[in-house]
Amino acid sequence: MTLIRLAVRCRPEQAELVLAELAVLAPNGFEEERGGGYVEYAIYGAKGELPELGELRAVAGDGLIEVTATEVPDDWADRWQDFHRPLLVGGRVWVRPSWAEPRTGTIDVVIDPGRAFGTGAHATTRMCLKLLAELADGGVAEGPLLDLGTGSGVLAIAAAKLGWDPVAGCDHEDGSLQAAAGNAAANGVELELLEVNLRERLPELAPTVVANLTAPLLRAVAAQLPASRNRLRLVCSGMLEAEVEATAAAFASAGLQERVRLADAGWGALYLADVDDG
Repeated sequence: MTLIRLAVRCRPEQAELVLAELAVLAPNGFEEERGGGYVEYAIYGAKGELPELGELRAVAGDGLIEVTATEVPDDWADRWQDFHRPLLVGGRVWVRPSWAEPRTGTIDVVIDPGRAFGTGAHATTRMCLKLLAELADGGVAEGPLLDLGTGSGVLAIAAAKLGWDPVAGCDHEDGSLQAAAGNAAANGVELELLEVNLRERLPELAPTVVANLTAPLLRAVAAQLPASRNRLRLVCSGMLEAEVEATAAAFASAGLQERVRLADAGWGALYLADVDDG
């Protein structure tokens, strides 16, 4: 099978529009690279399986610099090991591929690169992990947690190892749910996995929710939050820095108050909680 890398390069000011459209076309995740005057997103797939980019071209307009498709070398699986490195987050969560060694005194989370988004390397995932670790340090890593858009399951698995229980994850892609189930088993963690389209409905919420989603999808989640609910803590990322203010405002309208804001590599993250929650 020939594997193709489909890369979309756009101007930074168009990145939000391109990202939102690409998240629909390629929900299993994509690579991101930022350079001088451009942002590049890349997805992988077999020849004939990659999505058509007509709508994306229309959305980006003149901001789209180029679209390229290149064959991936046959030794791609072996070459993954050259650039997927273990990562220490929050001083205590060690996210590593299976070929890397565990780290003494840390919480070990093993995630191999795959088709589902989330190896821990992306800035949005790192910030969510950091915020979860800080909540655990503050003594609130207990009770149920729900991971919206679980992807590879990395956030749900880390949450379970930090102390939340039970932990559930939802995604609208069967491939992501399969990847999350496999990763949970490899980590000795039990997850409840649900197939849910978050644009249509929210599953039953847990007291703690983590959501690494695009800004439009986060705002859709905010609009669906029930007015009558138990106290809620929310860790979210997936927004560009320019989108953080509008996202925080959407959740504020739903009764969630911003407590912590992070930024990393042009991306933003938030920790929010109900106004009457300490």
